[in-house]
Amino acid sequence: MKDYAKQLIKENTIFDTISRQEEVFWLNDKCLPFDMIDGLCQLVVSDKDIQDAEARLSRFAPFIKACFPETEATDGIIESPLQEIPAMQEALREYGSSKLPGKFLLKMDSHLAVAGSIKARGGIYEVLKHAEELALATGKLKITDDYTILTTPEWKDFFGQYTVQVGSTGNLGLSIGISSAAVGFRVKVHMSADAKQWKKDLLRSKGVEVVEYDDDYSKAVAEGRRLSAQDPRSYFVDDENSKDLFLGYAVAASRLAKQLAEHRITVDEDHPLFVYLPAGVGGAPGGVAYGLKRIFRDNVHCFFAEPTHCPSVLLGMATERYEDVSVRDFDIDGITEADGLACASPSGFVTRMDRNIVSGDFTVDDVRLYEFMRMLSDTEDIRIEPSSCAAFLGPLQVAKTPAGHNFPNGHGITNEKLQNAAHICWATGGALVPEDVWEEWFKEYKLPR
Repeated sequence: MKDYAKQLIKENTIFDTISRQEEVFWLNDKCLPFDMIDGLCQLVVSDKDIQDAEARLSRFAPFIKACFPETEATDGIIESPLQEIPAMQEALREYGSSKLPGKFLLKMDSHLAVAGSIKARGGIYEVLKHAEELALATGKLKITDDYTILTTPEWKDFFGQYTVQVGSTGNLGLSIGISSAAVGFRVKVHMSADAKQWKKDLLRSKGVEVVEYDDDYSKAVAEGRRLSAQDPRSYFVDDENSKDLFLGYAVAASRLAKQLAEHRITVDEDHPLFVYLPAGVGGAPGGVAYGLKRIFRDNVHCFFAEPTHCPSVLLGMATERYEDVSVRDFDIDGITEADGLACASPSGFVTRMDRNIVSGDFTVDDVRLYEFMRMLSDTEDIRIEPSSCAAFLGPLQVAKTPAGHNFPNGHGITNEKLQNAAHICWATGGALVPEDVWEEWFKEYKLPR
């Protein structure tokens, strides 16, 4: 254990609990009113940046529709349903012996077209932006063109001169690999030891080169970054530092706002919104949380969810060491069934951006992931992969723990307002899971408590 970690454990019991790999609920004491941070945040990621990202995705919609028939119904816009889950809410009440007022919803990024996970947002966006920049530089493409022309053999040959690389535990690799192959890029995905075999197999079936490592996510990213830098025609999608990934995720907020309106759900001072987002390196939940704050300001309260064995984003923010912290500094092994959340060190870009934005972070024992997975399937007939299920502990922590119980009062949220609250659990992956893996998870896989 690192000396600084030992000192923090002596000074604050929450670090002791984290180091023992027990569940914690951490409230972010550096979360500030939106008006206090708005100007500074816009210097890094502005509203105009997010609007540009939305416009770019709209330009590419005809291309996406042509490449991926599953987006036909949405005219090439990759978006997921927002579904109310009252039966799951009742099951969570019984599970936690707790009152859970308000309305419960599931944001089903687990069912996003093309990549079947939240990574379809940031990953596909960054690949498309890179393709657009290359194409525009030739002078043969204008932003006013119908982008279906990019599906022609001529453009496929052009993009085939270039390589896209990424380091991943799984879902980002699927997103980058599938979308890059559709554009015509050569693709290399550097995958950590945590990555599931079925994800490697799926990528290879798409013609993607998979480079495997016996080490963790950070090693896969570092090697991918190093090897990409040696090739002038290679582009590295950097999950730890990418503003473009962040923007792709942030676009989700305006789309969610429209869906909430369709569900006749108001978000204002009297109708607070709670959002629970599973976090790995932090890019996807960080971008979503940032986008939500820009729209709903102080009326939205975002919490990250992480496995007890890999709480890197929590440690990055709570220690304020950001990317310079590793779970291993606290003698935490980083081994978890939540492969998509198995990142030993967090993104410095995201943890700095969201340090004053997120309301808190909580950790979840791996056993609960499977309990919640089965519970959601039994109550709502919805399947999401285990790492997605980390979000479901959030409402229980807000309702039951001393810190969570005091959170509403500390933010002027009365019991009456809690009755009007909406809670969104963000499902981050699952649609591409093979049936034999589902069978293993549901029938065979049991973890001891």
